[in-house]
Amino acid sequence: MGVVLKKISKSYNGQAALKDLDLEVGRGEFHVLLGPNGAGKTTVLSVIAGLAKQDKGTVMVGGRNASSLPPEKRRIGFVFQDYALFPHLSVFDNIAYGLRVRRLKETEIARKIDYYLARVNIEKEKDKYPHQLSGGQKQSIALIRAIVTEPEILLLDEPMSDLDAPAREKTGQELKNIQQEMGITTICVTHDQDEAFSLGDRVSVLNEGKIEQIEAPHDLFYHPKTEFVARFVGAKNILKARIIKIKQHEAIVYINNKCPVQPFKIRVKRYPIFEKGKEIGLCIHPERIILKKPNEAVDNNLNGIRGKIVNRRSNGKTLKATIDYPAKSRSRSKAIT
Repeated sequence: MGVVLKKISKSYNGQAALKDLDLEVGRGEFHVLLGPNGAGKTTVLSVIAGLAKQDKGTVMVGGRNASSLPPEKRRIGFVFQDYALFPHLSVFDNIAYGLRVRRLKETEIARKIDYYLARVNIEKEKDKYPHQLSGGQKQSIALIRAIVTEPEILLLDEPMSDLDAPAREKTGQELKNIQQEMGITTICVTHDQDEAFSLGDRVSVLNEGKIEQIEAPHDLFYHPKTEFVARFVGAKNILKARIIKIKQHEAIVYINNKCPVQPFKIRVKRYPIFEKGKEIGLCIHPERIILKKPNEAVDNNLNGIRGKIVNRRSNGKTLKATIDYPAKSRSRSKAIT
């Protein structure tokens, strides 16, 4: 097993950062902690690394109880959000520091460093000093310094926050490739949903010191268990509904969002928690919506709602349309995006 946290609680100045938190990360898993600022993500990493002592609970690392072990005894690599590079050492010597502590031969150190610098395409920077590097380059060096020691556990705190979009995608994919090749159990903190879903084997969503849901990215996105999770992973259309009929594989729900809109019924996939008459929150994902003209044939197996396009905008990759659907009166109708 990689990392197991049991009933972890941690407070700072009387303010609870973690509340009876349980987390189990499998060996070799890339696990992402996703959540807003102040949710407790970095505190989780600090407790695992031994940089912060939990008030109560148990920390298991690699199958052993590490609750009272000092950081240097846990065989953990940590990439800090502020890089924590030694300003007086070159890129090469920053990366070599941990390898020299382990008393590797200089030829082996040079081989390892050259290999990893080439993988992130910054081998030409190895003789520079931190003040001569861009933020993105510093972040890449911090990543390599943690990976090159081949730790059992790798902890990443916003590891690509200073990279631009193309560099973030490329570095993220290379990081994932290295992690899979080496089989390092990795726990990564981010508040970026795209980064979480592209890197994580599983994703934990934190809110106010607790984990609201742990799922594979696809399941988390399409099957959120709470409204907080749904909104945080990008659900824009969350409608209030009541289940009026349950069939073998589907259910009929009645949409009434408490606004001056004509209520309507639609069919949805049936879930185990469904009960007739139960009030639920229903997410309608934009990518599952098909726009058709009034005179186009509509598949009888699809839900159809008449509406009017009131706004269209593109970000280059996708086209977003805002639809007004019929209102009972002339009052402003509800929009679906």
